[in-house]
Amino acid sequence: MNHPKASPFSKIEQEVGLSKITIAYSRPSAKGRVLFGNQLNGESGLVPYGRIWRVGANESTKITFSNDVLITDHLLSKGTYALYTFPEEKEWQVIFHNNTTHWGDGRTNYNLDEDALRILVAATQTQDFQESFLISFDGLDHNGAVMNLNWGTTQVSVPMFFDTKSIMQLQIDERLANSPTPQTYYEIARYYQEQDIHREKALGHVEEAIEKGGDTYYFYRVKSLILADLLRYDEAIAAAEISLKLSEIEGKDEFVRLNQNTISNWKSLRKKNK
Repeated sequence: MNHPKASPFSKIEQEVGLSKITIAYSRPSAKGRVLFGNQLNGESGLVPYGRIWRVGANESTKITFSNDVLITDHLLSKGTYALYTFPEEKEWQVIFHNNTTHWGDGRTNYNLDEDALRILVAATQTQDFQESFLISFDGLDHNGAVMNLNWGTTQVSVPMFFDTKSIMQLQIDERLANSPTPQTYYEIARYYQEQDIHREKALGHVEEAIEKGGDTYYFYRVKSLILADLLRYDEAIAAAEISLKLSEIEGKDEFVRLNQNTISNWKSLRKKNK
């Protein structure tokens, strides 16, 4: 029979920039039991200190990285790993293990020589009680995230970083070498502007987009932002005014307001710089 599981399966996928982290695990619940520790008021914890834990229940937890990742200060190759921990009261060892074939924690078959990476992270106490074990991500940006392990009032956080700029630059170089369209030039310019890098290159790309693709409100919007980053406020205002007019024609109210606000702001900055 197919019984409902006490620790139901869960799968999470988290995009980080141009990379993806996938975790498959099962979620046990506290149910009033002591969770961590060797002995507390005569009762042993479900997860004893110093012993390997599968970071969940049932089969081993699997974590997959679509690109190479930096865990704290350690480089880990892309791929799939079994995720284990050795909990202690104040610090946990977190392990990314190459052998993904063990059932559960692989206690008798676990071989530390098969570890891909082992790090030490702090265990902290939270005010809120997490009933069902939870793996989640926080602190997201283009280049990284923090993986949180929460159960009861215990939280362990593992920072992860991706070299998104290098991944993106490879994609940019490939697109530029293969019949780029006006949209290609625009997207490259927008990315550079958002990341505050390669300002002169960004300006050249958005001008190429306008030359090949014609007058478009979002082309001129990005051009105005790049020019403002270069402190060329007169030109930024002129580009924003074109974007404003084109936005009004197409009924893009949000861009009308954005352009109005930035034009006003840049005029103030222009006065200060004179």
